Amino acid sequence: MLLSELKTGESAVITKVKGYGAFRKRLNEMGFIRGKVVKAVKNAPLNDPIEYSIMGYEISLRRQEAAFIEIVSLEEASNIVGISASARDAEEAFAKHWEGRDKHIHVALVGNPNAGKTTLFNYMSGSQEHVGNYGGVTVDAKKATFRFNGYEFNVVDLPGTYSISAYSNEEKYVREYITNHAPDVVINVVDASNLERNLYLSTQLIDMDVKGVIALNMFDELERSGATFDYRKMGKMIGMPMVPTIGSKGKGVKQLLDEIIEVYEGRSETVRHIHINYGQEIEDGIVAIRSELADEKELTCNMSPRFMALMLLEGDKEITRFAEKDKPREKLMNTVQENVCKIESTFGESVEAVVTDTKYGFISGALKETYRESPVNRRRKTEYIDAIVTHKLFGFPIFLLFLFTTFFATFSLGSYPMEWIETGVAALSTFVENNMSAGPLKDLLVSGIIGGVGSVIVFLPNILILFLFISFMEDTGYMARAAFIMDKIMHKLGLHGKSFIPMIMGFGCNVPAIMSTRMLENRSDRILTILINPFMSCSARLPVYILLVGAFFKEYAALVLFGIYLIGILAAIVMAKLFKRVLFHKQEVPFVMELPPYRMPTLRTTIRHMWSKGEQYLKKMGGIIMLASIVIWALGYFPVDKELAAEYDKQKAEVAAAYEVEIASGTGNAEMLKAEQEAKLESLHREEVIKRQESSYISRIGRVMEPIWAPLGFEWKAGVSLLTGVAAKEIVVSTMAVLYQGEDIDEDDEAASSALVTRLKEHGFTPVIAIVFIVFVLLYSPCFAALIAIGKEIGAKWAFFVMGYTTVLAWVVCFVLKQALDLLI
Repeated sequence: MLLSELKTGESAVITKVKGYGAFRKRLNEMGFIRGKVVKAVKNAPLNDPIEYSIMGYEISLRRQEAAFIEIVSLEEASNIVGISASARDAEEAFAKHWEGRDKHIHVALVGNPNAGKTTLFNYMSGSQEHVGNYGGVTVDAKKATFRFNGYEFNVVDLPGTYSISAYSNEEKYVREYITNHAPDVVINVVDASNLERNLYLSTQLIDMDVKGVIALNMFDELERSGATFDYRKMGKMIGMPMVPTIGSKGKGVKQLLDEIIEVYEGRSETVRHIHINYGQEIEDGIVAIRSELADEKELTCNMSPRFMALMLLEGDKEITRFAEKDKPREKLMNTVQENVCKIESTFGESVEAVVTDTKYGFISGALKETYRESPVNRRRKTEYIDAIVTHKLFGFPIFLLFLFTTFFATFSLGSYPMEWIETGVAALSTFVENNMSAGPLKDLLVSGIIGGVGSVIVFLPNILILFLFISFMEDTGYMARAAFIMDKIMHKLGLHGKSFIPMIMGFGCNVPAIMSTRMLENRSDRILTILINPFMSCSARLPVYILLVGAFFKEYAALVLFGIYLIGILAAIVMAKLFKRVLFHKQEVPFVMELPPYRMPTLRTTIRHMWSKGEQYLKKMGGIIMLASIVIWALGYFPVDKELAAEYDKQKAEVAAAYEVEIASGTGNAEMLKAEQEAKLESLHREEVIKRQESSYISRIGRVMEPIWAPLGFEWKAGVSLLTGVAAKEIVVSTMAVLYQGEDIDEDDEAASSALVTRLKEHGFTPVIAIVFIVFVLLYSPCFAALIAIGKEIGAKWAFFVMGYTTVLAWVVCFVLKQALDLLI
């Protein structure tokens, strides 16, 4: 509970005071310390500020300031301590009880992209967040809670950012989180193999006056390079302790947590607040602005006045807007402008450039005293590999070869375990069929759940293999090279080179791919990338492709699968060019992207990433796909025609009786007669299902929409399957399995790989129809989850637009494709 939430007339006990150094010190000096009893006396006429009584004094705080003080109610505190006495008498008991018991540490992880924050986060918390060797993996704050040495750690993994100047969404998010949530300790994760660039963010944290610990991650790479670094001396120079870590192996994590506790408890001898000297002109400007901010407590209650003054001098738009949010502050802004003009006339360049140069000068000076570079080029391995994979002649063919290998392995290697799972599903279906009496429940289990879910779960091996390759590409650092290779092509489309990373991620799942567009600084680039991302064939479409490609193009499966993905890329290219001309003005954004050194991912990390995606797929099996299968089965089973059921029950009884008589007469072979009886009964059952389905609810829905699908060569069952696929693309196959289960099977058809494939062929599916169906699945509306992600990222109107234009485009393209193929074949 926060002090700002305390009702008038109520008392509470302070358990924690948050905030940055100077502000927190001021609150402590006013008597707001742990164990003290505070009472809310009254609110101002406009409910802000609030008057509190503490230690015999009446003190007013704004709600914004009171929100940095955590409390428990007096009643709750009395129960904890185990006494009932007056507030004054109980204060000593409260203070003694909470002494050393404030063991909840709020920690925020910040650092450059690809510095290893999420790897450390995973080892600390036991989480399994995805880790990739390229920027932009963490697109939102990830939270975890765990206990260590008697302390409860609440850790937040913030997006990777090179600075906190609020140019990009990540920078804005990180800065706002630190200022608004006031974490007790900030862990600045630094790539030890690239200290000069990574420590720039550390200088900004110094300006913000936050308690921090620097994790020197990937310290093994620094040691292997032959360089030496006196990190203890460096930590004392900048006022932040440094701890070497190797996140991929979990080394140094325990020492890091120990250091966080020391900093939090105020026992660290390294921690001290320092000021980076920016030179006389800038320091004079900071002093002048701070004097104007002295009476503006609402502006500096959650932000260091020095940091705010520096940001105002640099012309930070977010800070400037914040400073003028509730009223114009002409005197403050005039002081800012006067000092900006003075500094820029002195140096002949912007304040921001001067500050940046000074920060790097500070870092360079500190490193000269503590760091010794190895004479060996530590990036030589990376340069050798890049000389080949990013070569102007070989780079693009290597990339295409890698994609083709991915799809070849997905289809070829995945076919073996796929057959094993398919055999298991068939055995389960047969077991239920033979051991349950006829009725709706049996039909639901066999045709609905096992038939629907089982038809999709067989593709799990293919999904895992696809994600294995994508994980490898991300973890090694090749993903960033793919963006580098494709930048010129993307630029010609009006897109940023970074847009290629969300597009590649779309091959796995469109939802995280859409979220990862946050790495794009320009909003137009973000929207355009999101609009074309659904054309990247996500893994949920893969079951449809494998089913139909395996049935009609088995000899050329890998090539056809590769072609399908290329069609999606081609569609994205065409629509990007169109949207760039029609919807967006040309806005050039420079291609600035880190190319991280190549790293061989650990088998554990890659397998964990691969399995986490497979786990999501399995959860869908037991959730949305099972539910959809049951709904589709129910729509196909009902309404029950009692007369039809009675008629077929009569025919089945007659067949059974006739064969029983013949078997009893002994005139024929009993086993052969029994087999003939079962075949006849099965045939009657399928006839009944077909006729029942003809009058079912789903048949009525499908036939109403049949005019839409007929020009594409689809009958109503295929159309209904596509309709249900809007919820989730995996449901397309499960719906087909449920709807086509009533068709007769030609047992002599050896070409059929499964009962579903046989029924599709017997129901009019040809190679041409299969191609058209695949292309429609490739192009039409993304699933609900992707649409919701689009709505959250760029607005609901764009989500509806994507749903509409992709479906219309799919219909038009498939209509033209159908006519062309009919003429050619």
